[in-house]
Amino acid sequence: MLAFLLASAAGALAQTTVMRLPVDPDPLIIETVSGEKRFAIEIADEPVERQRGLMYRQSMPEDRGMLFIFPSEGRQSFWMKNTPLALDLLFIDAGGKVRAIGKGVPFSTAAVAPGVEAQFVLELIAGTAQKTGIEVGSRLSHPRIEAPAGR
Repeated sequence: MLAFLLASAAGALAQTTVMRLPVDPDPLIIETVSGEKRFAIEIADEPVERQRGLMYRQSMPEDRGMLFIFPSEGRQSFWMKNTPLALDLLFIDAGGKVRAIGKGVPFSTAAVAPGVEAQFVLELIAGTAQKTGIEVGSRLSHPRIEAPAGR
């Protein structure tokens, strides 16, 4: 019985802890009208990583982001349940072009789903897109975006 309770408690704790992925050694570069912007990124490319994302994360540097990689292009939908950070969500097509920018409201269960085809979604601290000149049509480069199917 004690083993069952300990296992249950460990499972519950895992569901409410911050997931920290390693920072990729290659910077993600975004071409804007004012020049290149570089970001250090964590890569969420496994289903459980894409599901957890930035949940429970209390802070993140402005030059950091999380890149979600999906197996193929499709209409992606995100929500902010259990996410205390306000975020910009950049929906990016298979060629690395920003197709839409959504706003993530902390703890919201409303879908952020702009209805565009995207294979990648980049989450940045809210306001970063506007501050740095990132807009629909901006191009991203990173080895995982330039590789076939993000692999």
